[in-house]
Amino acid sequence: MTDLSKIIANKAENPLTISPENLQSQEDVELEPKLRELKFKQELRKDWILFIVRDVVIFPAAILFIFAVSGYSLFLHIHG
Repeated sequence: MTDLSKIIANKAENPLTISPENLQSQEDVELEPKLRELKFKQELRKDWILFIVRDVVIFPAAILFIFAVSGYSLFLHIHG
């Protein structure tokens, strides 16, 4: 059994080196920018869908609903 303090002292003198198993492969390095680009495009697509749903569909529908209710109320007020 080795003394733990000696192991720690030796590691301080010789910094830990990363084994080749832990290094990213060349394929991972090449695929990482592509993955980032795909994530960016997905976020952009999601933002556009939210914009279309919120600003092109919901907002005009709410305005039309308000005009319809106020017009109906005005119609009842005038003819009632």
